[in-house]
Amino acid sequence: MVSPILIACAYAAVACSPPSHFQRSSRTPSIVPWGPSQDVFLVLDQFGERLGRAWRETDENDTDYETLIRHLLEGQCNNPVRVVAFNTDEGWSRDVSDDVADELRERCAQRGAVPEFLIEFLEAHDTGGPFQLPLPMAI
Repeated sequence: MVSPILIACAYAAVACSPPSHFQRSSRTPSIVPWGPSQDVFLVLDQFGERLGRAWRETDENDTDYETLIRHLLEGQCNNPVRVVAFNTDEGWSRDVSDDVADELRERCAQRGAVPEFLIEFLEAHDTGGPFQLPLPMAI
């Protein structure tokens, strides 16, 4: 049988400790970027009905905007659904899917083609924003 005094001591220790979301485990590595302030971009990808959605694993050095756009144009994501950006030093995060879709539309217009794997993403994040189509030039 557990002593009532032991239970009271354990309860007091738990009641006086800070909430668990403020405690930092030494066993778990932080996902907060270390070093100079940087904007981090992550892609939520759809892997099909059976596997569902997951945030794409990426190298720390591949989380900048230009690399994200390049990876999306190269087809490194199966079916991108959403893009989020955050900067822990500046204390912000937001969904940037519409901005990324607008940039992809511009880059696809420059290339003259939209890759099939981006069509759903571009349709889902159609802001109606203008983009410049390349004009043929006579030389």
